[in-house]
Amino acid sequence: MKISTPYYLIDEKKLLRNLKIIQQVRRLSGARSVLALKCFSTWSVFALMREYMDGTTSSSLFEARLGFEKFGKETHAYCVGYSEEDIRAVTQFADKIIFNSVSQLDRYYDIAKSAKLGLRVNPGISYSHFDLADPARSYSRLGVVDKAMLAKQIPRLSGLLFHYNCENDDFDAFSRQLDTIGEHYGDLLEKLQWISLGGGLYFTKEGYPVEKFCQKLAEFAKRFDLQVYLEPGESAITGCAELVTRVVDLVQNEIDIAIVDASVEAHMLDLLIYRQAAKLDTGGRGRYRYMVAGRSCLAGDVFGTFQFNEKLEIGSEIRFADAAGYTMVKKNWFNGLKMPAIVVRRLNGTEELVKEFDYTDFINCLS
Repeated sequence: MKISTPYYLIDEKKLLRNLKIIQQVRRLSGARSVLALKCFSTWSVFALMREYMDGTTSSSLFEARLGFEKFGKETHAYCVGYSEEDIRAVTQFADKIIFNSVSQLDRYYDIAKSAKLGLRVNPGISYSHFDLADPARSYSRLGVVDKAMLAKQIPRLSGLLFHYNCENDDFDAFSRQLDTIGEHYGDLLEKLQWISLGGGLYFTKEGYPVEKFCQKLAEFAKRFDLQVYLEPGESAITGCAELVTRVVDLVQNEIDIAIVDASVEAHMLDLLIYRQAAKLDTGGRGRYRYMVAGRSCLAGDVFGTFQFNEKLEIGSEIRFADAAGYTMVKKNWFNGLKMPAIVVRRLNGTEELVKEFDYTDFINCLS
C-alpha cells in the first residue's frame, strides 16, 4: 500500500513483545498494569493491548473517558487539578479517582465517594534524568508531602499513588526506593487495599531482570496485603513505532542539511522539550553525514545529525525510530504543517491506514 509521508507506523509485532513482558509481570508478581494514556492514546491498537493489560490510567477527564470508552476494563482517573465539572463527569465511569492534594479530596469527597478514592503522595525520592520530569523536584506540586496530613485521610481512601520515576531502568535503584516507601509509609499501607507505583519503570528494556522485579513486587504486596498497580506508558510501547518521512530539500551551510516533510516541533515535540536527538535504526556508521531538520520555521527544528550509508536525494525516505511515546499525544498544527497519518502494521503483516488528517482537521481546531 502506497502511503503519503509523513506518517506514524505502529508495528503490532513489536508492540506484542512489550505486552508479553507485561503479561509475565502480571502473572509472576500479581501486579496489575494500567496503560498510561498521557504517553500513548492511539486506540486503534487497544484491541491487542487489552488482552495483556488491566485497563487505563489518565491525567484528565478526556483521557479517562477515552480509556473507559475505547479500552474498557479498569478505568483509573487522576488529574493534578480537577474542576467540579470534571469530577461530576468522571464519577460516571471511573473505578478509581485519585486526587493530587488533600484540598481537592476535601472539596470533592461528597461528589466522588461512590468510587474508590486515592491520593497521590510525594515521597521526596525520585529517579529522573531530567529536572523537568522529576516529580520530587523543589517546590513540586505533585502529591502530598506531609505524612501527618496524609494519615488523617486514610479512612476516606482505598489506596495511594506513588509516581516518582521517569525512565528508571535501574532495578537496584527501584528496589531501594520500594524499601524506603515500605519503611516510611508501611503503617498507612497496611490500612489500605491498593498501591500504584506509577509509571516510569523501564522493565521492558532489553536485559532488565524481570524475574527479580516480579519477586520484589510480590514480596511487597504480600508484606502489606495490597494489590499493586503499575502504570506503564513507555514500557508498553517502546520500540514499536516509526515516524516515516521523506527528504524535500537538501541545503548546505558548512554541513549538509536534509529537510524532511515533518517537524520536531509539531510531530516529535518531546525531543525538542528535552533537547534530545531522534533515533535512526541505521547503525550510525555510514559515510555520509547529514543534519536532518524539519520544515517548520523554527530555527531549532532539528531531528539530529546522522551518518547514512548512501547519499540522500530529494524523495529519500528517512524513518525515525521509537516514535510512539509522547508523539501522537503531543502532535500539533504548528505552522499549519500536514499532520502525519497513523498507520498500523497488524500482526498478520498487513498495513492499515487508520487515520489521515487534512485541512478540515486543521481548520476545526481553530475558530
